Amino acid sequence: MKTQIKPITPESLSEAKNIIFDGGVVAIPTETVYGLGGNAFDDRAVQRIFEVKGRPNDNPLIAHVHSDYDLLKIIDYDPPYAKKLREAFLPGPLTLVYPSTGKVSPYVSCGLQTLAVRIPAHAGAQAFLREVDIPIVAPSANISKHVSPTSAQHVYEDFEGKIPLILDGGACEGGIESTVCDVTGEVPVILRPGLITREMIADMVGVCEEYTPDFKSGEKVKSPGVLYKHYAPRCKTLLFGAEDIEGALKTYIKEKNMGKRTFILCEESLVSVFKTAGADTLNLGSTDSEMASRLYELLREAEKLCDVLIAVEPRKTDGIMVGVMNRLKKAFGSVDVKH
Repeated sequence: MKTQIKPITPESLSEAKNIIFDGGVVAIPTETVYGLGGNAFDDRAVQRIFEVKGRPNDNPLIAHVHSDYDLLKIIDYDPPYAKKLREAFLPGPLTLVYPSTGKVSPYVSCGLQTLAVRIPAHAGAQAFLREVDIPIVAPSANISKHVSPTSAQHVYEDFEGKIPLILDGGACEGGIESTVCDVTGEVPVILRPGLITREMIADMVGVCEEYTPDFKSGEKVKSPGVLYKHYAPRCKTLLFGAEDIEGALKTYIKEKNMGKRTFILCEESLVSVFKTAGADTLNLGSTDSEMASRLYELLREAEKLCDVLIAVEPRKTDGIMVGVMNRLKKAFGSVDVKH
C-alpha cells in the first residue's frame, strides 16, 4: 500500500470519504494531535484502527463529529450542564463522555455503555467531518504507546505503507490530546487532563471533579490515555523532579561519559543553566501553551538526536500544566530516578 500525504482540498476530501465508506482508515488533523480516522458505525473499520495502531482492545476510542451533527443520534442523555460546556468550549479540545444509544460499533467503547464524543475546532477536521457526515473514531495517529503526532510527517513516519491517505492540515497548535470529561453523572468529572482545565469547567458549571481509576478492582477505564505507558520516544528516558537540577546534571555527565548521545529537556528558564554546564538541551518553552504545543514535537526530535533523554519537570504544575505533566510522566514511565 502506498501512503500519500495530501493537502485538504475538495478532491482529497472526496477521496477520504470514499476510503472511509469503503471501511478504510484515513489520518486527519485536529487542533490537538493528528487522528487515525474510521467509520464509527463500521465494526471492520474500528477493528482495523486497533490493528494498525497495535492498540490494546480495552482502550476506548473517541467519536469525532462536526459542529452541526445531531448528537442525539448517538448519545442517550444530554444533561443541562453538558450543553453549557459545549456552548463554552466546543468546537475545541474537550471530549465529553455520554451514555450511549448503542448505535455505534460496540468496539468503539470496548464494551462500556458510554460514548466519548469530540467536536474538533480545526478547520480541516470540520471540513472532513462535514464531508462524511458521520461519527469518525480517531485515536492519535501513532503506533500505540509511541509519541503522538503533531504533523502529517509524524503520521507518515509511523504508518508509511499501512494507511492510504494522510490529510495534511499543518502543525497542530494545541500539542496534547483533548481533555476528557465524564458527563454521565450529576457533576462533570475529568478523566484525562488537557487544554481545557478543571478550573475552566468548574467556572462554567460550578463544580468539576477529577477521576482516580481503581485498576486493582478490574474497573474498565472510560477514557483513552489512562492505563498504559504512552507517548514514549524510542530512546532511554529519565525524569527528574523540578528541584533536582543537580541530579539531572550528574546523570547527564554520567551518560555522556559512557559515550551516549544525551540531551536534557527542560523549561526555558533552565536552558541557560544546563548550557553553562556544557549540556545539550531541548527547550520546552516558557509558557503553559508553549510547553503543551512543543512537548510531542520535541520528544519526536529527541529520538532522532539522542540515545538518552533526561527531562526535568516544569515548576508550574496547575492549569494546562496538569495535562502536560500527565503526558510527560506517561512518556517517561516514572517521576524520579535514583542516581
